[in-house]
Amino acid sequence: MRLEHVRPFVFAALAAASLVACNKDKPAAPAAPASQAAAPTSQAAAPASQAAAPADTTKALYNPALATEQAPANFTVKLETTKGDVLIDVTRAWSPNGADRIFNLVKAGYYDDIAFFRVVSGFMAQVGINGNPAANTAWRAATIQDDPVTQSNKRGYVTFAKTGMPNSRSTQIFINFVDNDRLDGMGFAPFGVVKDMTNVDKLNGEYGEGAPMGRGPNQARVQGEGNAYLRAEFPNLDYIKKATIQ
Repeated sequence: MRLEHVRPFVFAALAAASLVACNKDKPAAPAAPASQAAAPTSQAAAPASQAAAPADTTKALYNPALATEQAPANFTVKLETTKGDVLIDVTRAWSPNGADRIFNLVKAGYYDDIAFFRVVSGFMAQVGINGNPAANTAWRAATIQDDPVTQSNKRGYVTFAKTGMPNSRSTQIFINFVDNDRLDGMGFAPFGVVKDMTNVDKLNGEYGEGAPMGRGPNQARVQGEGNAYLRAEFPNLDYIKKATIQ
């Protein structure tokens, strides 16, 4: 979660419209987030004037081809956030491709110093756009195959975001604040569960839904401008300071 990003955008917009029509009292799903109607894998790259310095492609952070290790059957991801530590217990059997991807992204340092840019009370908290535009460019097309949904999107369960297109998961994940079982039938496959939601519940949700449907960050700008944009215009966002495998 392409004809230069046009088809996925249209498809996702229609899917979002359909979802809103059927669930007028609920926020749009993280697939093709309502904040953008298309997930980051469908976003345009930053203009050349905003592009970062050439990336070091000898590092997995800038070269997804170096991040293909198979994850252990069970492991824990520790997120050191601005609201305190969050521990995610990952079970590979729940979502093998998802578990492998989160394992490799954490090892590559992808989730270090990145913002919870979409925090919607009563729904979920979304994170997974790197603060460095060069890293976003490197990973934008590095999607993974879908996994069967073996677990429900219950409170505390952690899942990759995606567009309405098949095999579109990339780097964005979300933590369910409440039971969101309506997402199960849409193909959102949880790969882990938070041990204790206390610090997740503290995440700042003042900006809510993203632009253009809300007042929160514009995902295309986050992709292209990184943390410079977020810190200038959304100074109260919470961040993952560092992510590690335990």
